[in-house]
Amino acid sequence: MNTPRVLLWALLGLASTACAEIGPDVGEALEVDTGACMLEDSDPETDVRWADVRSVIFAKRCGCHMTPAGFGATVGGLLLADHASALKGGRHMKADPAVVAIAPGDPCGSYIVAKTGSTPPFGARMPLSAKPLSGEERRLLIDWIAEGALR
Repeated sequence: MNTPRVLLWALLGLASTACAEIGPDVGEALEVDTGACMLEDSDPETDVRWADVRSVIFAKRCGCHMTPAGFGATVGGLLLADHASALKGGRHMKADPAVVAIAPGDPCGSYIVAKTGSTPPFGARMPLSAKPLSGEERRLLIDWIAEGALR
């Protein structure tokens, strides 16, 4: 294995990314031994759309990932400026197709949920060097993904 790939895996810590490790701040996963995930849509009656998530979370809290020249987009390859780019994912997804930034319908399979938790199972918590997403912001993100990450 070459050094960059070893470094990537070390940074990601992808040996085991159970939903139980996403963190207790929103939708704590129970039944840790089975890997069961309890993150789901908190309000199925209310639709969450891309515009909501982009304006409330991404545009205000994820500046490094909002332009192609931004630090997060350059280093991690994850661009959150538009719906198609966000669903495309970043470099981690290209290195390992099992790593998905946003898995429509599956918040536990979406590393953006893990990375915004209080104790991400790999790498640093996002947003980097800023206060964590609030419970409301995480709930909006989780609900949007649970509903299919619709445009």
